[in-house]
Amino acid sequence: MTPNPFRGVVFHWLGGLASGSFYVPYKGVKKWSWEVYWLVGGFFSWIIAPWVLAFINTKDLAQVISAAPMSSLCWAYFWGAMWGLGGLTFGLTMRYLGMSLGMGIALGYCAAFGTLVPPIFHGDFVSKVLCTTSGQVILIGVLVCLLGIAVAGMAGMSKEREMTEEQKRATIKEFNFAKGILVATFSGVMSASFAYGLDAASPIAEISRAHGTEGLWTGLPKLCVVLLGGFTSNFIWCVLLNLKKKTGYQYFKSEIRSEHLEQAPPPRTTADDAGAGGVVQVLAVVSRARAVERAPMLNNYFFSALAGTTWYMQFFFYTMGETQMGNYKFSSWTLHMASIIIFSSLWGIALREWKGCSGFTKTLLAMGLFMLVFSTVIVGFGNYLAVK
Repeated sequence: MTPNPFRGVVFHWLGGLASGSFYVPYKGVKKWSWEVYWLVGGFFSWIIAPWVLAFINTKDLAQVISAAPMSSLCWAYFWGAMWGLGGLTFGLTMRYLGMSLGMGIALGYCAAFGTLVPPIFHGDFVSKVLCTTSGQVILIGVLVCLLGIAVAGMAGMSKEREMTEEQKRATIKEFNFAKGILVATFSGVMSASFAYGLDAASPIAEISRAHGTEGLWTGLPKLCVVLLGGFTSNFIWCVLLNLKKKTGYQYFKSEIRSEHLEQAPPPRTTADDAGAGGVVQVLAVVSRARAVERAPMLNNYFFSALAGTTWYMQFFFYTMGETQMGNYKFSSWTLHMASIIIFSSLWGIALREWKGCSGFTKTLLAMGLFMLVFSTVIVGFGNYLAVK
């Protein structure tokens, strides 16, 4: 199969759309604790979707993975587990900073580390990147991408300065800039491990190709191993939170215990309205009503499954795009990060996270998005020069 970089760019855009959109269905989950809906969605992200789609689209999946070198399997699993630590804190980033600012900062770190470390590790950075015209063009695209991420981050910080606490919490209920920055930094650096895991799993793709899998799908078996590592770290963390907060029952029972209900002020009443005894009766009724509050189990499982499957589709398309980039597969990570930020920012606009911002802030955001789109075109052209 002859590489087609511009087709690869389209695949990466589709992956970015999936990644930038996956958190939206979680907004339909009601009354579940974060660790509950994150793990339910994760089963679809890291176990169900990868294995089902790889089984459908590739040949001899089990034999391919069993024939892979043990070192490749172990490193792919290890880096997947390290990515998992970044992935679970990525969810916290969304909670504290929102989709636009959270993704912009976290993915800035992720883009830099995930793009540049693999070719440096393999010793190809000088020979394939710095010393070739196509490599230099791709590097320019990477730098434009990072600059675009920085501008988008500046827009986010400008938004944070302009909005009141009430405005921030109206769109992002748990907004916390200081805590969010720390979490986003850790998440971004650790999330780059996914790129290392895919790189380590390259022999698996070659074995799949040897078994007759079409080139476009050879990356899918790699995801089964890397995401198994990600599932492990996320599973352990969520179960620990279930035990600590005693929320494990929410997987099976719709009735939500009073200590896990969102705190809300009691209805306003006075002694003049009902007398002291009336106040007690009102509070007793409220207490009983809250004690039997139920979670919409079917809806929660549906939206969590939808979010998890949507999340996986980013790497479904990523591996397809990677097969089209020729000798410069490392550039796929830049395309992926840029596409995610583009679509997550558009979602942030649609969800009115930028409501109330000044024209200057909105101009910064528009400039950042333009630079990110332009960077994907530059990277695509660089890859085109390499396969021309």
